[in-house]
Amino acid sequence: MLFNFWNATASKHSLGGHNALGLIKMSRKVAAALFFLTCFDSIIIWVHCATKIEVDQHLQMGMQLIAKGQYSDALSHFHSAIDADPSNYMSYYKRATVFLALSRSRPALSDLDKVMQLKPDFSQARVKRGIVLLKQGRLDEAHIDLEKAVAKEPGNEEAVRAYTMIDPIQRTLDDIEELMNYRNYQPAIDKITEVLEQVPWYARIRELRAEAYMGVGNMIHAISDIKSMTKLTSDNTVGFHKLALLHYQLGESEEALMEIRECLKLDPEHKDCYPFYKSLKKVAKSISAAQEAQNNQDWDECVASAKKVLKNEPTIQRIRFHGFDKLCHCQLQGGFDLKEARKSCSDALKILEEPRIYCDRADAYLNDEMYDEAVNDYRKALELDENFQRAKEGLDRSQKRQKQASKRDYYKILGVKRNARKKEINKAYRKLAQIWHPDNYQDEDEKKRAEKKFMDIAAAKEVLTDKEMRAKFDNGEDPMDPESQQSSNNPFNGQPHFFRQGGGFPGGGGGHNFKFHFN
Repeated sequence: MLFNFWNATASKHSLGGHNALGLIKMSRKVAAALFFLTCFDSIIIWVHCATKIEVDQHLQMGMQLIAKGQYSDALSHFHSAIDADPSNYMSYYKRATVFLALSRSRPALSDLDKVMQLKPDFSQARVKRGIVLLKQGRLDEAHIDLEKAVAKEPGNEEAVRAYTMIDPIQRTLDDIEELMNYRNYQPAIDKITEVLEQVPWYARIRELRAEAYMGVGNMIHAISDIKSMTKLTSDNTVGFHKLALLHYQLGESEEALMEIRECLKLDPEHKDCYPFYKSLKKVAKSISAAQEAQNNQDWDECVASAKKVLKNEPTIQRIRFHGFDKLCHCQLQGGFDLKEARKSCSDALKILEEPRIYCDRADAYLNDEMYDEAVNDYRKALELDENFQRAKEGLDRSQKRQKQASKRDYYKILGVKRNARKKEINKAYRKLAQIWHPDNYQDEDEKKRAEKKFMDIAAAKEVLTDKEMRAKFDNGEDPMDPESQQSSNNPFNGQPHFFRQGGGFPGGGGGHNFKFHFN
């Protein structure tokens, strides 16, 4: 229609052919431009309407999810609303409320700042920002926001209440700083605990309470406060370094390693974290290796790794405790020198008293027939934990052993220690069997003496190389004693297995297969 109109107009005014044709061409271009602009405006209007509908839907869904307490899902809808329309201040405001519900004050504050940029007269957002600043301990900034809010809306109870809290909080913070300067740690802890209800997102106050807890020796609570501090601040390498040191002082090498790695993520060449990481890694590796070797009953490797722990950490007692603890247990179980095992146990107990370590040392005493000392250690273990079953069983076993001491002792017969391995027992048996084999003796009296000795040696070997029989003997029961057996009327009770089969003595000295039969 526009083209026909322009054509008709050109003809009506009787323009010359060339001019008329030019006018027609120009008119067509203008018409096309007008048509394009009209369509473009329509598209913009349509896109704007579509965006507004989409944003409204996201906001509505977000609010419904907040009502259900599904904050993470609500957050995703508010993210989408902001992506669709970054100029919608309500999207930022609603997202800020979700961040606050999740105690994420930093992103909440960022959103509230954006709201105030987009709509400076939004009083509700200003009040909320003032309260966030107050809880972060940024009292001067909170004062500005809340004062403006109160001036604009004197009847806003939330704004008035927050505004009147600022001065008392500031006085309390000043008192805390003074207490810390004079190292009055417990009163400082009490005041900080009270004021934290008003400024829960103030990183500095968490740091001060951590220092106070360290001052009174409460490392666990100090760690808790420093962890909170690292979450409230960004790029806090100092906080992660402190956490690593505290965990290390408590003997928690793996936890220390985890925190020092967090520091190195922020600064791979940190002047304090990197050197500590190198030494810490060695210690943690040795502790882990000792534990793994203990689990696998590789006693030699356990002892070697435990010694590395002590070598790599000469001063921090809780870390050295791990070395002494592993030495105590693995030296005992692995048949090492019992005196060394007892010393390792004692070194561990000087650092930290634990029932199981008292039991390990008691076992070492018991294996050396130091019955009174063993009984005393089992009782100490029970003082620490009256329900510790191992200590109860150990106490009973040591008391039985005391009674058994006057009877036949198979370990003494073979001349081996109570924690001797099977290989040592067999070696001792072969050596003594060659010496005391009855066929080595011609004199009747000597032969009878040798017979008795040889029977004791054979009985000792049989008991101590049989896992079940040895366990019975170690628990104070002699499996070769007729009185302790149900078949006590069996005339062969108390004799080694090969005698009960009716055979003679096995081969004696000189490599000959000697035979000996009872008359």
